[in-house]
Amino acid sequence: MRTGKGIVSTIMHDTTDLDGAVAFWTEILGLEVVHRDESYAYLGRLSSDGPHLAFQLVPEAKAAKNRLHLDVRVPDREAFAERIVAMGGSILAEHQHGDYPVWNVMADPQGNEFCIYSAKSS
Repeated sequence: MRTGKGIVSTIMHDTTDLDGAVAFWTEILGLEVVHRDESYAYLGRLSSDGPHLAFQLVPEAKAAKNRLHLDVRVPDREAFAERIVAMGGSILAEHQHGDYPVWNVMADPQGNEFCIYSAKSS
């Protein structure tokens, strides 16, 4: 029996601080909150037909490295990294591999990893 294909509609982040996560990520990505209650917050779509980024309040803190993370293209990687640090995030590493742009592994204020990079100019 064929069941069709799945479509990613939401990327859900666990958080112990719903207000803090929403404040950080709405500022970093420039997205609006489209739904909010005491346990969940959904931001607007990551692209016109892409998934939502959402947050779920959980009691336990992050304990290990993320197995899934966001890669965020930014206009100026170094300036954006400084902005993230000023907002309570941190720079974990800087990498270069082959012809890929240089990228930074970052952490949000709760320690969730994500990467930032600037597209190479032609």
